[in-house]
Amino acid sequence: MTHFLDINATETGDLKTIISEAHRIKAARAGRPRGALDDERPLDGHMVALIFEKPSTRTRVSFDVGVRQMGGQTMVLSGSEMQLGHGETVADTAKVLSRYVDMIMIRTFEEATLLEMAEYADVPVINGLTNRSHPCQIMADILTYEEHRGSIEGKKVVWAGDGNNVCASFLHAAGKFGFDLTFTGPEPLDPEMAFVDEARAKGVNVEIVRDPVKAVEGADLLVADTWVSMHDAPSARERRHNLLRPYQINDELMAHAKPDALFMHCLPAHREEEVTNAVMDGPQSVIFDEAENRLHAQKAVMRWCLGK
Repeated sequence: MTHFLDINATETGDLKTIISEAHRIKAARAGRPRGALDDERPLDGHMVALIFEKPSTRTRVSFDVGVRQMGGQTMVLSGSEMQLGHGETVADTAKVLSRYVDMIMIRTFEEATLLEMAEYADVPVINGLTNRSHPCQIMADILTYEEHRGSIEGKKVVWAGDGNNVCASFLHAAGKFGFDLTFTGPEPLDPEMAFVDEARAKGVNVEIVRDPVKAVEGADLLVADTWVSMHDAPSARERRHNLLRPYQINDELMAHAKPDALFMHCLPAHREEEVTNAVMDGPQSVIFDEAENRLHAQKAVMRWCLGK
């Protein structure tokens, strides 16, 4: 069974094949209506379950559209509708869904839910996000970087802010795609050291630099994410803002990176918090290409999972 659970759980050759296929898929659709079917319809006759325990815009729409463009059909399920792991075990849910659908994408809270779903499912399972990682987002980010600047291998990526699940997947990708990563943020929000050590063990340079100006020197790509998660308590907002305010990405900070450095954000963004409007809407920002590329990268992931 071919699952897509995490970047660090997938062979480097397979990851590069997925990126290459995503480039091809995107090029093949150039100029076509959004609702038009792909010339190849690898999901014709296939049903895909899209499970959302967490709210979503980009993940839900991009997976739904991607399946439909490839000729398949989707069944969108919320956690409240399924009572996943409450009224029925995750293992039983996985076994039941495997009798109905050909593939499962799940966006959930706990990594354990994803892993249990994959263990007991008889169909491919794709990680649409957990509290610990977000691999589909980073596949789209790499696709975006490479269509603008060529290979990401050997480049310097700077993550500014909270060492969260998206940062974790960037660390996974650093070891697989051969780019260096610098984290700049407050110590209480450092990324998991296990992920840092894993990337370093693969021969890439991973640094933690508290001074954001020093961190971005020579950077090819700067990345930010929201300071406050949709599920953080209101009481956490002020504390996080105080910790993270020095790490806002603005024109002054961008000026210390390479002149052709790109800016990315997985969205949704809290404008004028983690990043200014000037950067978000400026010439170095590729945030909307990045958002579009969720569609193409995930179509390539789904094809890979199904051996298509």
